[in-house]
Amino acid sequence: MSAIIFAKALIMQACPLCKCKNNSQFCRDNTRDYYRCNTCHFVFVPPAQHLSHCDEKVEYDLHRNNPDDPGYRNFLSRLYKPMHSRLNPQSRGLDFGSGPGPTLSLMFAEAGYEMEIYDPFYADRPAVLEKQYDFITASEVVEHLRDPAGELHRLWSCLRKDGILGIMTKLVIDREAFAGWHYKNDRTHIGFFSRFTFNWLANGWRAELQFIDKDVILLSKTESS
Repeated sequence: MSAIIFAKALIMQACPLCKCKNNSQFCRDNTRDYYRCNTCHFVFVPPAQHLSHCDEKVEYDLHRNNPDDPGYRNFLSRLYKPMHSRLNPQSRGLDFGSGPGPTLSLMFAEAGYEMEIYDPFYADRPAVLEKQYDFITASEVVEHLRDPAGELHRLWSCLRKDGILGIMTKLVIDREAFAGWHYKNDRTHIGFFSRFTFNWLANGWRAELQFIDKDVILLSKTESS
């Protein structure tokens, strides 16, 4: 297959978030290509350039996220604090993508909330994804998802009415900033959201959307959701 035909095939590939095939090349570096969906503006790496599951886990095993680390807790507090201020005392939560050293779930548990955790590598307990929750958190998770449409819709279906989905992820600003962005250089990061993308998602879900600071996003389930 020639390079031109191969490039066209990639562009015609369905967006992993909205499934449209109206994509264009957004950026390219020494290791990967990045395409942006012209419908929802989701930026994604084609599956052929994803790490294998084994190599992906090797990268995660290098993380040193310690629940006793004040710096790590302070980082997570950017999501914890706005969520905590909006929750009822008896709320039940799920931390999705809890990682090798679950910490955000511990912070909520210490505040009196009943918590569950799920992680495909470290806490693969599918049964918790069959339950209903008052809130769900996903800190530095959505940029890793191979099937963002399926995973996000599954999380949304796990939320009760008036529930909150709290996400922390860095946001795409524009093409120029993306080209020099350190965040895209992590080989486990394969999907990138912008404000436009989250607005598209919120409109589809009929959710109330709030941007907290530069990388925290809250989606609330309303009566019409």
